Amino acid sequence: MRVFPNLLFKVTLSSMVLTAPAMISGNHNYVHNGNPLPEKETALSYYSSAIIRNYIDHPTFSVERDLPAKISPVAAASPAAPSAVFRASAIARASAIARVSKISMAPAVSRASLAVAASRPAIMKAPEPVSAMLSADMAAARAAKAAELHMVINQAEAIYNRMNLDSQGLDEKAFEYAWRGYHNMLKKGLIHKRSVLSICDFSQSSRSKRMYVIDVLHRKLLYRTYVAHGQNSGDEYATSFSNQPDSYKSSLGFYVTQRTYIGHNGLSLRLNGVDSGYNDMAFKRQIVLHGSTYVTPKYMQEFGTMGTSLGCPALPPAVSRQIIHLVRGGSCLFIYHPTQEYLDNSPIINE
Repeated sequence: MRVFPNLLFKVTLSSMVLTAPAMISGNHNYVHNGNPLPEKETALSYYSSAIIRNYIDHPTFSVERDLPAKISPVAAASPAAPSAVFRASAIARASAIARVSKISMAPAVSRASLAVAASRPAIMKAPEPVSAMLSADMAAARAAKAAELHMVINQAEAIYNRMNLDSQGLDEKAFEYAWRGYHNMLKKGLIHKRSVLSICDFSQSSRSKRMYVIDVLHRKLLYRTYVAHGQNSGDEYATSFSNQPDSYKSSLGFYVTQRTYIGHNGLSLRLNGVDSGYNDMAFKRQIVLHGSTYVTPKYMQEFGTMGTSLGCPALPPAVSRQIIHLVRGGSCLFIYHPTQEYLDNSPIINE
């Protein structure tokens, strides 16, 4: 007598599932009679016959409560842990189905055979650990950055040799670091005038023409002239640098040229230091590019040395106006010295 009620129950449940729409979540755009439906009026699809069979013929059960034992933290952390966890879960699932559905454990269908069938790789694959994916992404990012750096250094070497800057006295490392910073500043959108790159090579004596203004587009040296360093940075050679106000020292690093103004040194150019921790106080310190009579061959002949500034990169008056007009408005200026602490930690160089 139980067969008929069970059959009637299945037929009734089947008709209910077939005629009732499924409650599907998600943001979909549905159209009815050419008009988009609002979210509460979204057309809903119906369950398939395969899903109906699953609901009718198979009872629900909890796999977690049927796990035979907890996996220890050490085992879970081992490389073989994912497969062990999934195998245990599969065995528990097979056992639960057998118990709830009252499957007879005949010799032909043993617990062992169910375990083997349930643990086949084609059924379930352990996901790759998140830490492994993150490590792979980090390794790929490091490799890409190393490749980019290698390319930029090769570019710098090629340009340096093509322009024969060695014969002009510019240190090769000074140009390499200048080119690296220029490249990184371009990526960050800090440079608005890309055609000019200026380098003050403070590894040289102040008696040398150690400022270089380069036409980047045409690979030409436009100016090579004298430039002064801060009075507390050293005498003939600059050896000490600071970012602090009233230090009267030069600040190493990369600058972006701003607007001009007329001050007590005549036409002057404001500089914005973009190397955080090394020259980002330049604007507050009023570090500017200007001309001065203490940066001339005549001054050097009379006093035996070139004059020093209060921290500004001062130029000879004969060329200061031309250079200021050329580089103003967002070009890159780099003050270099082989101070390893700066070269290793500059935010611009090591971007």
